[in-house]
Amino acid sequence: MRILLVKTSSLGDVIHNLPVATDIHRQFPQAKLDWCVEESFAAVPRLHPAVGRIIPVAVRRWRKALFKAETWREIGEFRQRVREVDYDLVLDTQGLFKSALLASRANGPLAGYDSESAREPLAARFYDRHFRIARDLHAVERNRMLAAAALDYPVADAVDYGIQAPAIAIDWLPAGPYAVLLSATSRDDKLWPEAHWVALGQALRAQGLGVVLPAGNPQERARAARLAAAIPGALAAPPLRIDALATLLAGARAVVGVDTGLTHLAVALKTPTIALYTATEPGLTGVYGAGIHRNLGGKGQCPAVAAVLAELMAVPG
Repeated sequence: MRILLVKTSSLGDVIHNLPVATDIHRQFPQAKLDWCVEESFAAVPRLHPAVGRIIPVAVRRWRKALFKAETWREIGEFRQRVREVDYDLVLDTQGLFKSALLASRANGPLAGYDSESAREPLAARFYDRHFRIARDLHAVERNRMLAAAALDYPVADAVDYGIQAPAIAIDWLPAGPYAVLLSATSRDDKLWPEAHWVALGQALRAQGLGVVLPAGNPQERARAARLAAAIPGALAAPPLRIDALATLLAGARAVVGVDTGLTHLAVALKTPTIALYTATEPGLTGVYGAGIHRNLGGKGQCPAVAAVLAELMAVPG
């Protein structure tokens, strides 16, 4: 059996789809799993040992350069690559027009949500088989339920993302135990106040933990540098690839992060994680897994430093 999973973006959504690979591999150990994903997130499914062939797309980049010959050459290469294999099932767990369109390029019966369940009802028109999955389930469970319905198996086991961090040497890490603070996110209204991060970092240092602040773009790195300067001994991490970030998160004593994909990656790696929500409700898309984790806050809320510290005090070790 050969199956193509289509979940292209965003980072958190791709991470939420990892348990599907685990479930399918448990039910069909001999099945070959491929994955179609945005090029910038391709490192995530590569962390799962049951996933073989990765088929990258660059929809985000292509949209910005539709009139360039190079863009259409890459689109043609994607169409050729996705049709090189005949699939027993092509499963679109994203439920968007773009993901359904990409999935329809593959050779094989296409399955997805019905029009009542899909995030964009138009996507259902592309599918050969449709399944109604309750919309009030967490995103992880919706993905799992769709895969189970399409392949006719029960969802019985606890959620398992099935990944392990690679063994990458990070020689600049603090010598002792450390916490990772994920202060960067895609929207300003999702940020936690810098003064709160400083107070939290100072409290963690007082407890003997090192503090590491990863960041991506220049604006995020500038914020991380400001925070690190105000927290004794804290480190603003250099830019890291996703695989190295996974290694960093897996080695942490704890992670505290805002509403961002890396916070979900920490949970997937079973690192104790506190997620902070200020502009969105975490009920259906918050951190979710088998390890120690907690969602704090919600739309229009700002979790207090004391509340975060209280949760961290309950973490063993």
